Amino acid sequence: MTITLWLENAVQDAERRGLPALRPLLETLARATSALRMADWNADASGQLEPHRPDGR
Repeated sequence: MTITLWLENAVQDAERRGLPALRPLLETLARATSALRMADWNADASGQLEPHRPDGR
């Protein structure tokens, strides 16, 4: 599931429950999650020191 799809579903659920004030919080959480996933240090989450290159380069 992508962050965009998650956000759409979460916002719809909040609105269905009568909680429209959650929208800005959910949007902030989605932006923060995206930023964390794109961070440089996240590339080494596998524990490898160098990125795995299947072609051997």
